[in-house]
Amino acid sequence: MLDHVSVVMNQPIKTGANPKTAPPVSLEQILKVVSSDIKRLESQIFRDVQTDIPLLNNVAEHILNSGGKRLRPALVLLGAKMFGGVDERVMKAAQVIEYLHTATLLHDDVVDGAETRRAKQAACRLWGNEVSVLSGDYLLAMAFYRLTKLRNPEVLELMSDTTTRMARGELLQLTRSFKSVNEEEYLEIIINKTACLFATAIKTGALLAGASGKSVNLLYDYGMAIGVSFQIVDDALDYSDEEKTGKPVGGDLQERKITLPLSHLLEKVNVSDKKRLHSILSQTEIEKPQIDEVIGLMQCYGSITYAINHAKQYAAEAQRSIENFPETDLRQSLADIADYIVSRQV
Repeated sequence: MLDHVSVVMNQPIKTGANPKTAPPVSLEQILKVVSSDIKRLESQIFRDVQTDIPLLNNVAEHILNSGGKRLRPALVLLGAKMFGGVDERVMKAAQVIEYLHTATLLHDDVVDGAETRRAKQAACRLWGNEVSVLSGDYLLAMAFYRLTKLRNPEVLELMSDTTTRMARGELLQLTRSFKSVNEEEYLEIIINKTACLFATAIKTGALLAGASGKSVNLLYDYGMAIGVSFQIVDDALDYSDEEKTGKPVGGDLQERKITLPLSHLLEKVNVSDKKRLHSILSQTEIEKPQIDEVIGLMQCYGSITYAINHAKQYAAEAQRSIENFPETDLRQSLADIADYIVSRQV
């Protein structure tokens, strides 16, 4: 099997002219080809998470109703439709992907001490860390219980490996110094914590629809590339747009998270600016005036633009992965998803 982490990390990133992207289209329009399946999926999810524990129901409904795009489970559906259709096994796999993703959000907010999630109060602020962690654990357990019902060893192995890698990515981010991490280390982190779930989602759908061989690997590469692009754009938006992230500007900086704009800035600043930057990063709390100062430096040194250009290159790489598939509405939807991801910076 291909080492997909190496494939993505070793892609040459071109500098200079930016690849053109299509005008922004809403994700709802892009996912129209699976819209009825997504509606059915949401109904199944909300029925499935109802328990005899009212507190757990409240937490699950809060985060599942908080405006998530359902992009990851949609990739399961698209992957299946590329090679046949959506049956009950595919629907269950899409549920599993959404449970895994939602569980990580609950856990991440506790680790980060987050105040908000998707422009709403984070669950850990409403119910406390203990409830958030245990609710995330419950969703993880539900995910793997549903997974065993698929009776597909290859999918089970893929999902288990992905869950391990997601935890590894979070641990790498937590334990490495954000003041000294290089770009290769940053990519290793986001490939594990974010991109591998995108890749696994679309590959799972394809596998359950009977696909195999090169086609499955190309879809996995597509998912990995859009996942990397997605995380880079998210990181760049953190320094520019609260409306699009639902989080305060500079939140990643306050949480000492490793991001591509910060990594680029640390590498490119001159001696005097580096001294000032390290002084800010060494503070116990980074306040808004210091966040604005860092953003000003990023703009001066082109760090946010650099990150967005990288995201566009990975989006283009995703589109190249699917260019030899038949020209259908499904392939166009996958290409449009790649464009949508980078258009969020417009």
